[in-house]
Amino acid sequence: MAEPIMNKKLLGNEIIRVLKTIYDPEIPVDVYELGLIYDVQINDDYSVDILMTLTTPNCPVAESMPQEIEDKVAGIHDVTKANVDLTFEPPWTKDMLSEEAMLELGML
Repeated sequence: MAEPIMNKKLLGNEIIRVLKTIYDPEIPVDVYELGLIYDVQINDDYSVDILMTLTTPNCPVAESMPQEIEDKVAGIHDVTKANVDLTFEPPWTKDMLSEEAMLELGML
């Protein structure tokens, strides 16, 4: 592997920037601000593991959204591979919305 251009902190910021471009189709807020992303782990080989949930286990994008996240994160310079794992523990609740998301949804 070529020497990475970004350090892990900068890469983490770039991953978050990319995650903020991916929107839930039913709610006009990105997956990061919705609180659907539980963890982002950048490994020593610059592969990225993302732990996420969905607003409901029956979400219509249960297959396509994790794939979209994997594809977009894997497309970031320096990322060698991206893997998304879905979990429903703890289940997503509105309490996980960021302040920005609550503003966008008129909840503040």
